Amino acid sequence: MSTRLVTDELELLQSLADLPQHPRIIELGCGAAHLSRQLLQRYPASTVTGLEVDERQMAKNRLKPQERLHFVQAGAQAIPFADGSFDLALMLKSLHHVPLDLLDQALAEVHRVLRPQGLLYVSEPVFAGALNEVMRLFHDEEVVRAAALAAVQRAVASGAWEQVDEVFFETPVHYRDFAEFEQRMIGVTFVTHRLDAATLAAVRARFEPHMTADGAHFVRPMRINLLRRC
Repeated sequence: MSTRLVTDELELLQSLADLPQHPRIIELGCGAAHLSRQLLQRYPASTVTGLEVDERQMAKNRLKPQERLHFVQAGAQAIPFADGSFDLALMLKSLHHVPLDLLDQALAEVHRVLRPQGLLYVSEPVFAGALNEVMRLFHDEEVVRAAALAAVQRAVASGAWEQVDEVFFETPVHYRDFAEFEQRMIGVTFVTHRLDAATLAAVRARFEPHMTADGAHFVRPMRINLLRRC
């Protein structure tokens, strides 16, 4: 199992998926669509449709239009596009946010909207590491991440998908201080965290030992499952 450090996931995506050969892209649970925005700058033949359910994030996205990037408010379990509309689907740290009882339906929907031999790139955090130990004090994702992986495995076992590759890597994460961590990780739009004083103090106590002169440095372990539609 590789634990290489990856600072540019777009390069990794290109090495696995050959983006020029898969120009019609859908990103499911796109959030702010950071990677897709970079992708469109590097690959001028590509188009990206970003699906997001969070209304506040969608409002922010629409304030930052970009050529060949289109946003639609919808969930992966009900994709409002015709069969075979896309060459590549991206789920970047988003599969585990799908309601657990809709995971299989979501992957079936992705299968439907991909062309035959189209690719699904699922990038998910592994439930491990020092940053995870801080996060789990107020946002424990052990169950949902395991459920997301199990759904991918069921999809492959069904014969609807072929697993092309499984890749493990680490990505660096940096916070200037606890205030930035609080703003980025506790104040996110897609989930509301109202921490009581004791919990916030516990989170700070677990975070602070990682502080250095230039902030807190972590690595987040990640797993990619690249699937091909059969």
